[in-house]
Amino acid sequence: MFTQEKNNGPSDPRKNALVIILSVLLIAVIVLLFWQRSEHAEVTAQLKQEKAAIETELSGMVMRYDTLKRNNSNLNIQFEGAQSKVKDLLSEIEQIKSTSFRQISKYRDEMTTLRKIMRDYVVQIDSLNQKNQRLMAENSNVKQEVTEVKTQNQALEQEKKKLEQTVTIAATLEAVSLHAAGINKKGKEQTKASKIESIKVDFTLGKNLTAKRGTKNIYLRIQRPDQLLLTKSDKDLFKFEGLKIPFSSMREVEYEGMDLPVSIYWDNSGQPALIPGHYTIDLFADGNNIGTAGLEIR
Repeated sequence: MFTQEKNNGPSDPRKNALVIILSVLLIAVIVLLFWQRSEHAEVTAQLKQEKAAIETELSGMVMRYDTLKRNNSNLNIQFEGAQSKVKDLLSEIEQIKSTSFRQISKYRDEMTTLRKIMRDYVVQIDSLNQKNQRLMAENSNVKQEVTEVKTQNQALEQEKKKLEQTVTIAATLEAVSLHAAGINKKGKEQTKASKIESIKVDFTLGKNLTAKRGTKNIYLRIQRPDQLLLTKSDKDLFKFEGLKIPFSSMREVEYEGMDLPVSIYWDNSGQPALIPGHYTIDLFADGNNIGTAGLEIR
């Protein structure tokens, strides 16, 4: 009777202590497993990063070999062999799903060897370039001597041409005090495209006693900000430097070698229309550009 009451009573303290110890051990095992899993994930990420870095460097080496082949055709066969090794290693690394520190170390050693091979090629190319530069310098010296002889033979001819050019320049007309402006119907200057009825170009044909006197055709070319030339007809052409080029407007004047004020107008009716921006104004006479100005339109 006494024995039965003892068995149904409170638990044995030793059993309770055993349960506590087992619980602590279980928690410790769980924590250890979690820590090992975290450490494994960190190692895996590090290996992936190392693998990606190696792939990037190998890809760069492949492109560098392409550059070397373009610039040094005589060494293409050697470059192709070395580049093939780089491509093979890159392909091998790209196909591997998981890596280890041992594999990464092996790949880095192989990449170091391939990098050294490329460096040797670069040194070889630099040496060839230096030799080529020396040969080019020698060739340049020979050419310079030949050029000096030709220069001496052509000196008189050049002097003659300079004198002819000087005479031509002296006889060239010049448009001075060149001013371009947009005007409305009342002749008042305007800067807004929608209010401009005409473009007026004022200038003075400067005094030039060496220029040929008589009737002069003055041609005006107006170029919009989008490089479109303002013209009225495809037949409006004049000769310049051996070509026939279009003009915007033309005026005939009588020039007697003295200052001559001139005005030329562009009628803005019809197409092409004016647009905001910077316009280029050019004047031509006797086959020469005699003046240039700008015009800002809003």
